Amino acid sequence: MLESFCAVVLAGGRAARLGGVDKASVEVGGRTLLAHALDAVLDAAEVVVVGDPVPTERPVTFVREDPRHGGPVAALLTGRDALLRRTPTLAVLAVDMPHVTPWTIRRLHEAAAGRDGAALHDPDGRRQLAMVLDLARLDAVRPDHEQQHGAALHRLLAPLDLAAVVAEGREHRDLDTWADLRDL
Repeated sequence: MLESFCAVVLAGGRAARLGGVDKASVEVGGRTLLAHALDAVLDAAEVVVVGDPVPTERPVTFVREDPRHGGPVAALLTGRDALLRRTPTLAVLAVDMPHVTPWTIRRLHEAAAGRDGAALHDPDGRRQLAMVLDLARLDAVRPDHEQQHGAALHRLLAPLDLAAVVAEGREHRDLDTWADLRDL
């Protein structure tokens, strides 16, 4: 049985290669990327979306990192700080990964047992922005507020013992360009 967890969906990037379009509102298969992301974290006790508020079918909390467009570390930690519930783990998902499912999140949780977390990896071994993190360990390595802006996610995660979970099928595919949207 899956232990209770919270989730942060990162939806506030600049989407520069998409001309600045709001990725959360882009549709794939007749549904927005945000709807796909919220489906993936369906089992979460609470969800915080770091991005501009848009209508959703599920109750979520919307927040923006300060300063705006502070990067993935600032967004992740802003989302983490907005959580009202206290759970042992936190699922983190980029909004532009429509093939991540609740099964993906469950596999990440299983792989994280006894470790600081687990991250989805593409077939070439590159870590993707779909992961489960132990909240206490994340809190132990977090930088102060001033150092969060523009910080590299790989540096934040470097001290953590993260299991690698190889993507099944297209789960690792994200949407960064119009060509990616066409291919999805």
